[in-house]
Amino acid sequence: QVQLVESGGGSVQAGGSLRLSCAASEMTYCMGWFRQAPGEEREGVASITTAGGSTWYDVSVAGRFTISRDNAKNTVFLQMNSLKPEDTAIYYCAATYKGCTLRASGYNYWGQGTQVTVSS
Repeated sequence: QVQLVESGGGSVQAGGSLRLSCAASEMTYCMGWFRQAPGEEREGVASITTAGGSTWYDVSVAGRFTISRDNAKNTVFLQMNSLKPEDTAIYYCAATYKGCTLRASGYNYWGQGTQVTVSS
């Protein structure tokens, strides 16, 4: 079973930056970041294939967020720039051995989540 542990969450002002990290027990075919705000459905933020490094982003974060990975360190990152209040949510790291979509149902393993709060 794949274990995932997120870190790097916190509170920042609008326009600021934050870098999330996900330490994985092993790197699967695809790693992703998801987020869930109060009263909202969990949505895909970004995903990356471990081997090739191909990336996908939700339109709401494209151009502001960057997903990357360090395979040697079994770590996935999410660099978040130009943060907006609407980015406030619990962010989850996820992993799957098949596919690399931004659909939560496609992922088998999940971290505990880390809170990101953006104030105006």
